[in-house]
Amino acid sequence: MPETATIGTGELEALIAAALVASRTSEPNARSVARALTRAEIDGQKGHGLARVASYAAQARAGKVDGYAVPSVRQTRPGTLMIDAAHGFAFPAVELAIARLPTLAAQTGIAAAGFVRSHHFGVVGHHVERLADAGLIALAFANTPKAIAPWGGRRALFGTSPLAFAAPQRTAPPLVVDMALSQVARGKILTAAQRGEPVPADWAVDEEGRPTTDAKAALKGALQPIGGAKGAALAMVVELLAVALTGAHFGFEASSFFDAEGRSPGVGQLLLAVDPGAFAGREIFLDRMAGLTGMIEADVGARLPGSRRLALRAKAQREGVMVDVNLVAEARALAGM
Repeated sequence: MPETATIGTGELEALIAAALVASRTSEPNARSVARALTRAEIDGQKGHGLARVASYAAQARAGKVDGYAVPSVRQTRPGTLMIDAAHGFAFPAVELAIARLPTLAAQTGIAAAGFVRSHHFGVVGHHVERLADAGLIALAFANTPKAIAPWGGRRALFGTSPLAFAAPQRTAPPLVVDMALSQVARGKILTAAQRGEPVPADWAVDEEGRPTTDAKAALKGALQPIGGAKGAALAMVVELLAVALTGAHFGFEASSFFDAEGRSPGVGQLLLAVDPGAFAGREIFLDRMAGLTGMIEADVGARLPGSRRLALRAKAQREGVMVDVNLVAEARALAGM
């Protein structure tokens, strides 16, 4: 197991931002990325946190991701936006969407933002959760570089196809469902590879299509979809929503998120916001939401998605964030500290 230490959330965010600023990234973009990666660490999503700093910095230095990019937004219909991330980091583009979607959803009932020329979307559940904090139901779909083969195939074609859902609750934090359609998020395999740890044999296959416990071989091969053929079919649906609608690169056309080689990934995403007041009514929705979640919580042993996330946030607020000391040292070296 890696050596760990506790660091304050503010200190961690400042460290990540400094590492990126030192790697050809503007301060506003670096702060946006640092907020997202710090929040991933807080929530225990280590594959989307500090583990990404070195590869993000290398890509910014090489120009594979434009650290100085300024995303732009174009309103295409009363309730739809197209956001060009301009081959920069995705998080500044996401912030543009989240700032505008609540107003559009209030006017039209349903609003959506498509992203093009984008990059790694991070913890997808965080984006929909922010919209749920504003009283909206939200869905997000993202594509990534190729990772999953079509069912029965041997060659990776679809991305891990992350998707997320969030809904507000009257007396509790938003309910958030966040998943990739691979057996596991690729970031977890990346973390295992960095630590020299094996992975379960059902997570991935190697380049020859054989199940493997070698994390490095898994990164070179293909991930297994959840639910077999059904998971592979859902991965195709997500790819179409995130790419065919936005004009972005399909997973098999996108370059890796993990190295500085090749052109910008140019992936796409779709973020939808629904105002419950446009249907049966906000109060009815919240009542029915409470009815369902109450039944789940009353079932001994059952739990709602997100309980672990909320517990980790509370712990981080009290004690700071537990981080890998090697990754912290790597970030400090990048920042020149």
